[in-house]
Amino acid sequence: MDWDEARPALQKAASIGDNLETLSVAELESRVAAFEKEIERVKAELSKKRAHESAAAALFKKPSA
Repeated sequence: MDWDEARPALQKAASIGDNLETLSVAELESRVAAFEKEIERVKAELSKKRAHESAAAALFKKPSA
C-alpha cells in the first residue's frame, strides 16, 4: 500500500477566483465561513490602522493661529 494514497489530501487555501463548480455544498459553506472570518480580521486591522493614523494626524496637526 502506498502511504500517499492512505493519507487524506491536504486542502488548499481558498482563493478569490477559484473554480467553484467542482465544490460540494459543504465545501462552499466552509469557504463562505472562512471568508467571513477573514473579512472580520481585515476589518479589525483596518480599524486599528485608521485609529493610529487619526492619532498621528492629531499629534502633528498645525495649531490654529
